Amino acid sequence: MRLLFPLLCLPLLGGCVASVVGDVVTAPVKVASKTADVLTTSQSEADENRGRAMRQHEERLGKLSRKAKKAQNKCEDGDRDACERLEDIEQEIARERKRAYR
Repeated sequence: MRLLFPLLCLPLLGGCVASVVGDVVTAPVKVASKTADVLTTSQSEADENRGRAMRQHEERLGKLSRKAKKAQNKCEDGDRDACERLEDIEQEIARERKRAYR
């Protein structure tokens, strides 16, 4: 009787064992494909990153231009410190324009 019960249950466990074996066999393939997906950048991701970098670059230039305009107005009104700030800001704008979109 003890031997008969496990033999009768064996067909019921066959699907479970096959499922576990299938998971073990396919696990390395799943891990490798997930790793490759994480490590590579798709074209759309690269385009998004490039667009983001361009927007940030343009935002920095816009902000510096507004600061330069304010400093220029104050400089024209006779503020010597504003004239010095204007020169610094103009140099920063020139550096920013030379910089590539990163």
